[in-house]
Amino acid sequence: MLDIDLLQSFVAVVESRSFTRAAERVHRTQSTVSQQIQKLELIFGAALLKRTTAPGQISLTEDGEALLQYSQRILKLVREAEYVVGKKKAPRAIVRLGLPEDFKAEHLTDLLASFGNEFPDIRVDTVCGLTAEVEPLLRLSELDLALMKREVGSGPCLKSWPEELVWVGSRKNVPRSSVDPIPLAVFPRGCLYRERAIHALEVQGRSWRIAYASASLTGILAAVSSGLAVTLLARTAVPDDLCVLDTSSGFPDVPATELALVASEISTFPAMDQLGKYICNSMQIHSNERADSPLS
Repeated sequence: MLDIDLLQSFVAVVESRSFTRAAERVHRTQSTVSQQIQKLELIFGAALLKRTTAPGQISLTEDGEALLQYSQRILKLVREAEYVVGKKKAPRAIVRLGLPEDFKAEHLTDLLASFGNEFPDIRVDTVCGLTAEVEPLLRLSELDLALMKREVGSGPCLKSWPEELVWVGSRKNVPRSSVDPIPLAVFPRGCLYRERAIHALEVQGRSWRIAYASASLTGILAAVSSGLAVTLLARTAVPDDLCVLDTSSGFPDVPATELALVASEISTFPAMDQLGKYICNSMQIHSNERADSPLS
């Protein structure tokens, strides 16, 4: 008889393309997962993984390809049976979601709380960070879905929304565009907003300096609020205690970026699709509300 745990580990290895990531996914040690694959090969009397691939790569044999198809179907049937026969005993589906550091916190918490109330059998594990940090996790299937800040139309996605970028400064100590060089509060290298801010100033022929750098949006906002520096943010992320600095303030226009919901290319499953649709609907409603607001 086949052990479901063995099939789960096998599918996890193939989908994550790594024994290390598969071990984290099934909550076992890497050596245990390796032993489980060996046990499967003994049961079938056939090699499932090619041993000649480079380190960090997973390649299936012909028998492995066949078993993968059956394993995915078996695991899907098991999940359906658990849900239909005994909902209380069914394990919660887990969706791993990546979010940008400067995504508006109150909108995020409201969205996830509403989703949890509507779909109590789906657990969402959230990771926040810069797009430069989130994108590799999605590519390696360590995340299932991610909202990412990026150039407009720079790749496939489930849905995208335009992000208007604006310069912001302190209301208490309004920055002067005549300051030379312009003090900037920015995220670390790799941040799209950082690159846009520096490029816009250089095109305008303005000098600049990094007055404050932080991976935390809270730190960036504190530096700007104090009057230490100015920064570039999506208009939707500007708090009430900061002011928008337009061209009349001497700051250059910056082209829009986009916020895109991107799915893992390696695997998909019902709970992941459900969260994706929910985020798309919620974001669209939120966008419409902003458009209808006289303050937007």
